Amino acid sequence: MAPKNWKREQISKLCEHAIDCLNRTAPIVDEETPYIMIRTSNIKEGKIHLADIKYVNEDVYIKWTRRLAPKLGDVILTREAPVGEVGIVNSHEKIFLGQRLFQYRANRNLLDPKFLLYTLLSPNTQKYIKEVSFGATVHHIKVEEALKIPICYPPLSEQTAIADLLSTWDKAIEKIEQLIDKKLESKSYQLKALINGKKPNDTVGAFARPKARKTKRPTESYLALGIRSHFKGSFQRKIEDPETVSMETLYRVKKNDLIVNITFAWEGAIALVKEEDEHCYVSHRFPTYVINEKVANPRFIHHMIQSNRMKYELTNISPGGAGRNRVLNKKDFLKIPIWLPDIKTQKKIGEALDTMDQEIKILEQLLEKYKKQKRGLMQKLLTGKWWVKIKEA
Repeated sequence: MAPKNWKREQISKLCEHAIDCLNRTAPIVDEETPYIMIRTSNIKEGKIHLADIKYVNEDVYIKWTRRLAPKLGDVILTREAPVGEVGIVNSHEKIFLGQRLFQYRANRNLLDPKFLLYTLLSPNTQKYIKEVSFGATVHHIKVEEALKIPICYPPLSEQTAIADLLSTWDKAIEKIEQLIDKKLESKSYQLKALINGKKPNDTVGAFARPKARKTKRPTESYLALGIRSHFKGSFQRKIEDPETVSMETLYRVKKNDLIVNITFAWEGAIALVKEEDEHCYVSHRFPTYVINEKVANPRFIHHMIQSNRMKYELTNISPGGAGRNRVLNKKDFLKIPIWLPDIKTQKKIGEALDTMDQEIKILEQLLEKYKKQKRGLMQKLLTGKWWVKIKEA
């Protein structure tokens, strides 16, 4: 139960404006202009990210904003693909809504815009949005439901105090995100300087030998190993019922195996098997290669396969159309040209890049800790379970 001085009202009754986008695609231009179309992909975790944006000319901007041009403090909700992402306008850029977006302009006599933002991001409101959304494959929320989202709110001064407190966590989170970005940029530079920029002197086949460890499909539940695209490493998933797997023969993996997903190699689905993955199974679509550690250091190889050059080569040897039609040629994989220095140099490079990875990992763990703390605070503050001291004027 919310405190007695809190009220509950439909969101549209607390806003000066609550309007849907124009449900047709605006004609874009190739050149950069002052007029920016934001799409659902630009809205994430309370922010509007002005990256990967589309531009229009002035006439289109005027036409698409004739009902309402977004301004500082307006809150934007994605109605579909995905449903429920929220962001707040925090700049004076001339933006307008692409398709599947909904715009709220709080009545500032009743509602603090940032309090509205955090309320829409809160677990309770997100749960409500998911419950009223529908769709067989892609969930979306109807305009009439977007107008009726219930908002629990305290007096305006308390709203502002709650928003200010949560904003301090946002600032800390943003600072860590910036540090991570800088570390990633630095690692990318080092990867290019230490590996990518070197002239090839050998091939993958010089250190990697195909190794298929055939085994029968388990009769009980087991863990399957998958490889993420974009060099994101491996992941495990539990197969509860082996009978749902059509293949009778599977394959085992070992630590430091080089493993590739032949249908998504062109997208960077390549990795080294981790120690904790050794008990997993893979299908024939995941060929494994044993590394000859007399000529190649596994940690060096771990970083080498993440290089832009490797992505380029994997794309070249994966002919066909998009998606599952692009299949890696396994013979050509062993012929990929690489730079393979002496083992001592490999070890030194691998250790240097591992140190950078560890620094990034520590920051990512800290980031998740802050995000978890913020989620907990939101649950308490936005339900009135915790009270915030209001600053005296």
